[in-house]
Amino acid sequence: MPHTLDADAVRTWCGLALDALGRARADIDAINVYPVADGDTGTNLYLTVESAARAVDAAFDGHATSAAVSRPTLADVVRAMAHGALIGARGNSGTILAQLLRGMADVLADGTPDGGPGEDEADGLRRALRRAVDLAYLAVAHPVEGTVLTVAVAAAESAERATGDVATVARAAYEGARTALQATPGQLDVLARAGVVDAGGYGLVTVLGGLAQALSGEAPAALAPARPGRDALAPAGTTGGRDLAGCSTDGAPDGGPAFEVIYLLEADDTAVTALRQRLDALGDSLVVVGGDGLWNVHVHVDDAGAAVEAGIQAGRPYRIRISHFDGAAVRKAGADGPDRPGPAIVLPDQSGAQPPTGGPRAERAPRAVVAVVPGDGLAALCAEAGATAVATCPGEPPASGELVDAVRRAHAREVVLLPNDTELHHTAAAAAAQARAEGVRVAVIPTRSAVQGIAALAVHEPGRSFDEDVVAMTSAAGATRYAELAVAERQSWTMAGVCQAGDVLGMIDGDVAVIGSELAATAETVLDRMLASGGEMVTLVLGADLPDEVAERLERHVREGHFAVDSVVYRGGQPTAPLIIGIE
Repeated sequence: MPHTLDADAVRTWCGLALDALGRARADIDAINVYPVADGDTGTNLYLTVESAARAVDAAFDGHATSAAVSRPTLADVVRAMAHGALIGARGNSGTILAQLLRGMADVLADGTPDGGPGEDEADGLRRALRRAVDLAYLAVAHPVEGTVLTVAVAAAESAERATGDVATVARAAYEGARTALQATPGQLDVLARAGVVDAGGYGLVTVLGGLAQALSGEAPAALAPARPGRDALAPAGTTGGRDLAGCSTDGAPDGGPAFEVIYLLEADDTAVTALRQRLDALGDSLVVVGGDGLWNVHVHVDDAGAAVEAGIQAGRPYRIRISHFDGAAVRKAGADGPDRPGPAIVLPDQSGAQPPTGGPRAERAPRAVVAVVPGDGLAALCAEAGATAVATCPGEPPASGELVDAVRRAHAREVVLLPNDTELHHTAAAAAAQARAEGVRVAVIPTRSAVQGIAALAVHEPGRSFDEDVVAMTSAAGATRYAELAVAERQSWTMAGVCQAGDVLGMIDGDVAVIGSELAATAETVLDRMLASGGEMVTLVLGADLPDEVAERLERHVREGHFAVDSVVYRGGQPTAPLIIGIE
């Protein structure tokens, strides 16, 4: 039966779209020939929607755990969806999809008119789809017809012509997009020559199918084959050259710029205007999406360092990713198939990055460790120990695709994955499954805190067998109790009683055990409770703003109050928890 366009419907939509993209991902990757034939559009769209779905789930979880248990509003959820897509957007099509979702959120977050649901709700969806198209066209430097943009326009126009309830409008948008998708080979010569429809458009139709199903309760009609018959294609009128976006139209990765550069950017709107102009002069496939101080930048260039430098001049770039499009080099190195991009390079914040070389990849290492950590200091510590670190940002947990990328960067035959967060165990398991499908032997050690990861990394020994190494690391992590200090943001019930905003919470093994008013004193109480049951080593990981004097006080407290217990201090730099404690 038809459903109301509310928070629950959006959550259902995200789940259905993610499932559908998961099933279609390989097919979409296979038909990806524009703007670069790098065979990753389906994967990029999946990762973008996965990030959006995670953000929506987090919005529901946040309300469920609040003091006054409530449910998120439609505005809460669509804003979370748009933000999640923005920070997780991958590739050209994923970045455009993020902007489409942002446009829809702009309208849907305003709510429906006083008339209530029904026709007013349907009108809201019509306006949301139109706003999505308008924003997407503004985000793309040189729009090209026959792409995901064309499919989005058809969806909006079909929705505007439809009469009926919101489910009817959603179904009309899907049908209009599906029809437009089949016409894309006649609009873009590179598609006609390859005998395929546009990959990004195929992904958008899949996402709109999830919306139609979420609102109607019925699965939409199946998509036509991604490779239409040759007799249905308009004859190719060109033999190569460059299209309106300045991209190669011969479907070969070596016909255009050498690098794909993607980063998140914190910058003012005025700075982004100048950034667009500079990046447009550097390369092509430029898409800049976002707003309100946070942007996702995507461009194809020959000078990757210059593209990153442009971001540094505009604001603060982070999550910088550079992929090389040297298809020949990758094929020589024995990649799975032709036209695959080279290895992705992840650079630290505000890095003066230099483009990676396009030579053959080195031989795989026997074994590597990938660790998820919450701060730059911990990331540097893991790197010094030889691990590949994935640094997280507050409220932005890594998606499974990011962990898969980290496993690939480790470039080893065997990988030990340390999620270091209970909430990331499922994500790590999904990443491990994907990596195993690519021929990498992966073991996930279910670490729940960064200090357990440090303990596991300390006993890592590549010289012994993989199974023995995993057992030893798992044992070390399991023998490490952990605690974390945090500052309460609001009044709330806890296992230790009621806390007020501003109270210091001492959480032992994930549960609030101590409520105090001063950080150092609360930390001392936490240490005493944990060491009461024994311990040989105390690890203190200091947050970004915690003074060294606090660490010195705590070390002195351990030394004077607990005989034969050693301590070690690391400047972790984590932005959220002022202090993380480990007891081995």
